[in-house]
Amino acid sequence: MNRTLAEGAIILAPRGRDAAIAQAMLVEGRMEAAIAPDLAALVAALRSGSGFAIVTEEALRSADLRELTVVLAGQAEWSDLPFIVLTERGGGLERNPGAVRLLETLGNVTFLERPFHPTTLLSLARAARRARLRQYEARNRLEDIHAGQERLKLAIAAGGLGAWTLDMSTSTLHVEPDTKAQFGRGPDEPFDYLDLLAAIHPDDRDDTIAGVQRAMADHSDYRAEVRCVWPDGSLHWLQVDGRVERDRAGKPRRVVGVSHEITDRRVIELRQRALLALSDRLREAPDTASMSFEAAAILGSTLGVCRAGYGVIDPVAETITIERDWCMPGIQTLAGVLHFRDYGSYIENLKRGELVAFADARTDPRTAESASALEAIAARAVINLPLVERGTFSALLYLSHAHPRAWSDDDLTFVRDVADRTQAAIERRRAEDALAALAETLERQVEERTRERDRTWQNSQDMLAILSEDGMILSVNPAWTSVLGWNPDEIIGRNHLAFAHPDEVSANAAARESALRGNLRQYENRYRHKDGSYRWIGWVATLEGNRLYASGRHITAERAAQADLESAQEQLRQAQKMEAVGQLTGGLAHDFNNLLTAISGSLELIQTRILQGRANELDRYVNMAQQAARRAAALTHRLLAFSRRQTLDPRPTDINRLIASFEDLLRRSVGPSVEIEIVGAAGLWTTLVDPNQLENAVLNLCINARDAMPDGGRITIETANIWLDATAARTRDMAAGQYISVCVTDTGSGMTPETIARAFDPFFTTKPLGEGTGLGLSMIYGFVRQSGGQVRIYSELGSGTTMCLYLPRSYDAEEPDLESQPTLDATAQATGKTVLVVDDEPAVRALVVDTLVDLGHHVLEAGDGPSAVTLLDSDRIIDLMITDVGLPKGMNGRQLADVARVRRPDLKILFITGYAENAAVGNGHLDPGMHILTKPFAMDALSARIQQLTTD
Repeated sequence: MNRTLAEGAIILAPRGRDAAIAQAMLVEGRMEAAIAPDLAALVAALRSGSGFAIVTEEALRSADLRELTVVLAGQAEWSDLPFIVLTERGGGLERNPGAVRLLETLGNVTFLERPFHPTTLLSLARAARRARLRQYEARNRLEDIHAGQERLKLAIAAGGLGAWTLDMSTSTLHVEPDTKAQFGRGPDEPFDYLDLLAAIHPDDRDDTIAGVQRAMADHSDYRAEVRCVWPDGSLHWLQVDGRVERDRAGKPRRVVGVSHEITDRRVIELRQRALLALSDRLREAPDTASMSFEAAAILGSTLGVCRAGYGVIDPVAETITIERDWCMPGIQTLAGVLHFRDYGSYIENLKRGELVAFADARTDPRTAESASALEAIAARAVINLPLVERGTFSALLYLSHAHPRAWSDDDLTFVRDVADRTQAAIERRRAEDALAALAETLERQVEERTRERDRTWQNSQDMLAILSEDGMILSVNPAWTSVLGWNPDEIIGRNHLAFAHPDEVSANAAARESALRGNLRQYENRYRHKDGSYRWIGWVATLEGNRLYASGRHITAERAAQADLESAQEQLRQAQKMEAVGQLTGGLAHDFNNLLTAISGSLELIQTRILQGRANELDRYVNMAQQAARRAAALTHRLLAFSRRQTLDPRPTDINRLIASFEDLLRRSVGPSVEIEIVGAAGLWTTLVDPNQLENAVLNLCINARDAMPDGGRITIETANIWLDATAARTRDMAAGQYISVCVTDTGSGMTPETIARAFDPFFTTKPLGEGTGLGLSMIYGFVRQSGGQVRIYSELGSGTTMCLYLPRSYDAEEPDLESQPTLDATAQATGKTVLVVDDEPAVRALVVDTLVDLGHHVLEAGDGPSAVTLLDSDRIIDLMITDVGLPKGMNGRQLADVARVRRPDLKILFITGYAENAAVGNGHLDPGMHILTKPFAMDALSARIQQLTTD
């Protein structure tokens, strides 16, 4: 029978309408009922679970009841399925042998003779259902009992407990296998009450029996810690807990309990107490010989060996001299001189500083031949621990036992621990004795040095003082009077804060607290002179015992000079800063006014010409505005590079390959009068850099070099791997490490030191007015520093110039340059992709959207990150997301990209930005499928990049 809670009836009445009538009666009485068309269906219903069964006698009289019998015989112990059997008229049990057969087969049967009143059937059915429900309750109680028993067994096993029961009337002991194991017996070995008493240590047996009797008499629980001896002779400790169960008359019926082995704990406690006692005895011992004996006594009594002691070793003569050892009663001392060779060959191990331990002299190969000599001195089992002083084997700690004994790792650890503590105590005692002998000499030296200190105290020009922990001045030297005007009796006994400047009272108190925690170094404050003015004092202080020893130097004049110097330096820095700001803003205003004039003027003339109908002149003004806009973008780019705020797209780059790719451009830019030589280092490392920016930097350096050689000359571009140590890196204002250098050297006029010092300043140029912006080198400097590198100039007037770019090494492999790959025609056939555009500037967003529409793409727009996330969460297909980095409402473009990648891992992303901190786009480390396009950009460049990303 399965675990069911069914309450309904299953009805088997195959003749006529008996089944339907019985079902109708039950349903009308608000009971569940189902009809089984045949016996097989009845058996199946009983297997799946039913509340009770109603069957007719004739349905079972001649049927094969074997399957039904199997089902009923397989019922759980709690189950006895009720049957109501409908018999024929006059078919009582006394005249119906077939009904008796059904009674034997079905078990829990109630017979109902037909015809019957409906209330009779309903009454019997309700009784059967109640009986079935009580069976379910019994099943639940049995399951709870079984579960509790299993949990108890698991808890006992997990806690390392052994359960036992002792029947007091028969002295019958029942123990679990775990309990037998605690007494050294196997699970199948016999173990009765007499075996239990025999296993208890003789010294504990009587107390154990008395404790049980006391618990029975006092109606209390039994609890004791006893020793038991295993069949192999080993000693173990058990904690036994028991409770007496009594009958209704209060007479003890049985004792139930658990036992738990506590050998490890008792051994640890015993040895901990032994180590505590050892410390006390070593401290109280009058000399080192007594200390050695006390340690031996602790070891011998704790480990239960026959003998323990210390001896002095002569490694050359191979002897041990024993003054005194600890022995059990009946064991003879070994005091005197013994030769190791008389007792085996283990002296060789001891000379090497190895511990020697053997459980049985008869079986150890080092002692087998001399075992009789060892047995004669009660040393069949031995531990010898060599003690080394100043690298020499000088003493030995030994333990011996008259019978074989296996030494455990804990035994050896305990012996080593006692030996180490004893040896340390002996060495400390020897040091104390030596110090005592030295004390008289030191006392004389202290007296002499005290007189010297007093002379220093009196003659010192620094203010010397001794203070208590709470800041009270206990003593001062005469310098206090000369510096502050106070006499010593006006100072001593007062708190040092009484002389402090009012603004510095709390700081002075904090300085004193700091001195109490350690030495105080270079603390400066103001102390009040007797005339009411203040003097600056520079203090150092140290704590010794509960006294602060302070020394103060009068620095009022030095502070005044330092303040004057700092004021002058600050004025100079401010003047330089204002000059630089003025130069920067003046240059910006000049250039941007020109560019804005060109742009606004062109736009006004375009508007005028459109009104005049002169459209044929528009291209000229459009070109003029576009050229001015490009120059403004270039100027902004240079300013961002100078300020290290430009948006970079760094990639692992092979600089040799990069320079080779635009070598033709370099040669065309410098002209035929200048020869270019490229010297690329073999095996050049890669560097993490923006290739386009580096290309511009090298090109600008070559153009500057050309301008420095108006009559022609040579430019050498050289790359190299360099490894800067701390010293070399410090001279270049860089961190130590591995770098790639790119140096551009010319044979031109060179630079003066003044020019070199200002070369990287914005708008500084040595070219004639109108021939240079002065932002080229500052842009290169800002770009290289932003890339983690450095720029250095090496030049002498008339001897040419070398400009070196130092870029940090990258361990990543070079990546393909997407910009150098063939770009797609912006007018190529539209691919019909869906693109999400996110930008808070409506004008920029409109331009991007128009470009995408012209390319034939579908566009989704968002003005901020949260709006874009809503679109990303939708079911719309999105092939590309174009987003600004700087977005409002708490989510920038890089954060939006991270969210997008979580929702759409394969989404391609194009960042468009005119200014962004590197951190906003990942510090130059973009995930695959992420790209950057810097504002301002040409619409055809945007179109080409979009086509490239939507056709990959």
